[in-house]
Amino acid sequence: MPLVSTKDMFAKAYEGGYAIGAFNVNNMEIIQGITKAASEVNSPLILQVSAGARKYASHTYLMKLVEAALEENDLPIALHLDHGDSFELCKSVIDGGFTSVMIDGSHLPYEENIALTAKVVEYAHSRNPVVTVEAELGRLEGVEDDIVVSAEEASYTKPEQVEDFVKRTGCDSLAIAIGTSHGAYKFKPGQKPQLRFDILEDIEKRLPGFPIVLHGASSVIPEFVQKINQYGGDMPDAIGIPEEMLRQAASMAVCKINIDSDLRLAMTGTIREYFHNNPGHFDPRQYLGPAREAIAAMVKRKIVNVLGSDNKA
Repeated sequence: MPLVSTKDMFAKAYEGGYAIGAFNVNNMEIIQGITKAASEVNSPLILQVSAGARKYASHTYLMKLVEAALEENDLPIALHLDHGDSFELCKSVIDGGFTSVMIDGSHLPYEENIALTAKVVEYAHSRNPVVTVEAELGRLEGVEDDIVVSAEEASYTKPEQVEDFVKRTGCDSLAIAIGTSHGAYKFKPGQKPQLRFDILEDIEKRLPGFPIVLHGASSVIPEFVQKINQYGGDMPDAIGIPEEMLRQAASMAVCKINIDSDLRLAMTGTIREYFHNNPGHFDPRQYLGPAREAIAAMVKRKIVNVLGSDNKA
């Protein structure tokens, strides 16, 4: 099956009250673990690549790995650029075979965000087949690759802007800020995680049927944080977004939920545990294999318990 657009994925997800998982990929084992899990529970899937991952692995290698995944898994899979920060980057991946891009102009003044997003939309929608475009309003706190947003710079999405923004840009989906954040360190000790469902409900009323996206939605699974700390790490207690909150968002207008930190934690915690128990081993297959299985188990858990996209492929 060739790569697909997110357009039909999101339409089905909105109607069905579930979300599609967008999982960040960097190497072969991560792609294999994600696609294995999705195949086992028959779920549609978005593989997404950040600018940092593309620089690390190279566009060509990533495309070939995704092609291999398509050959081995009979699933609808979209390939998405995560946090594109320029027209040139978006154009490059569109020309290189991606079926979806995000242009993140959330750091710009409102009118500049509109202008940049509309330019990317015009180019993406001129392609055959059409490439879909995700935009962002509001700013999430946290760190992801080269994106660093302090608490002072973070801001919730303003519902009163969304209709004008979507109409003037023509974007296909909208990432909003309602309390999620990038990275593993989402909340300070004693701080209670809370998503602004009132903002989501307001946006849903203003944009009926329009797909909404949540970034920074890893739950920071304690099991993997504990492994990292148990086997030589020094990770402070980290609290992520409770999975029940994400499931509630997926039952509403949220059609795409991004997951990255939980992948990193699953992989790193498993590798640390392996080296602790097998200090003399140095064959990469011996520790990357279990890491791949840990990713698969975590992704399956997300698909079934959080996203609700199992048996929707």
